[in-house]
Amino acid sequence: MTPPQQRMYRFLMVTSIAATIGMMGWVTLLSNFAVESAGLGPLEIGITQSIREIPGFLSLLVIYLLLVLTEHRAAALSILVMGLGVSITGYLPSFWGVVCSTLIMSTGFHFFEPLNQSLSLQYFSLEAAPIMLSRLRAAMALANIGVGGVIFALSGWLGYPTLFLLIGAVVTGIGVWAVLQDPSDKSMPPQHKKMLFRWKYWLYYALTFLSGSRRQIFMVFATFLLVKKFELSLMAISGLFMVNNIIAWAVNPVIGRMINRYGERALLTVEYSTLIVVFLGYSYTESPYVAGALFIMDHLAFNFVVCIRTYLQKIADRPDIAPSSAVGFTINHIAAVVIPALGGWLWTIDYHIPFLAGAVMAAISLVLSQFVRTPGPVAATAEGRASP
Repeated sequence: MTPPQQRMYRFLMVTSIAATIGMMGWVTLLSNFAVESAGLGPLEIGITQSIREIPGFLSLLVIYLLLVLTEHRAAALSILVMGLGVSITGYLPSFWGVVCSTLIMSTGFHFFEPLNQSLSLQYFSLEAAPIMLSRLRAAMALANIGVGGVIFALSGWLGYPTLFLLIGAVVTGIGVWAVLQDPSDKSMPPQHKKMLFRWKYWLYYALTFLSGSRRQIFMVFATFLLVKKFELSLMAISGLFMVNNIIAWAVNPVIGRMINRYGERALLTVEYSTLIVVFLGYSYTESPYVAGALFIMDHLAFNFVVCIRTYLQKIADRPDIAPSSAVGFTINHIAAVVIPALGGWLWTIDYHIPFLAGAVMAAISLVLSQFVRTPGPVAATAEGRASP
């Protein structure tokens, strides 16, 4: 890699790990904290998660933030905001307290993600991007393993306020480091700094929308199913997340090579076929062991989401990447704002319904993925060219 690419790779690696630490810690702790400390039920959990997605829905505003800030500086400040939100969560054990801390945390996370995606796709070639993105996801999985291990080890000794504060402080510290960095390459072509919606990217938008919709089923209701129906402890939940991330750390580099070898359509077909089985299993299983296995399969399948990002890179005009990433991220969260609250209400009627809806969304995604067309698998030497 060139020196500017090396600087950006290091910056994205560190900030991606920070975002992962914050989100992993928050997700792992929240369901148990919400039930045990804040006394929230399924409807309140659903409403909270819908509110969490509002900043994602508004992430297209990051385009206007770039009128006054560079992309890397905006990404660094987003990490700082996220760290603050995670830090205060444990000190607000009520519905409105959780809502407040969730909004702060989520604003940081959801403004960082489109910037992270945009910078990744701008700085690396078509051949290198799948490898680099997969390496970033593998590093994030390794960070998740560390967070899960810390929570697993300390959950019997520390209360929720201290655990949230510890995780948030790490994220905030990395945010301070990131603010002081300048990894940018001034020779890069400037990005459009306006909202951009092009019909030729319709399939990217559709797959992104459905990916965000079905992801909410996993984020909100799969974990809640394990806690509420099968009464898994915080230690058990953190253990499952550790297993998920050990697998993700191992398979993500392989996924990058598979994209270059087989193309996005083949891998998306595998992902969505698996998810149909997973959601039907969530709906009907009465075994905590089967539910735990499905939870692991669900998380494994989600690692193929990188295919949607590399598909955008292959079809998009270069100056369109930043605004298209922001618009795509917003589209990803349109249904995500509605689904958690709606799903929470439907859960009170019959808990099967959210998972059956997830199976339907996976089936629609499977059909749409067959329309994915790219220039074709790239040369097998891509990995060598992508080496840092």
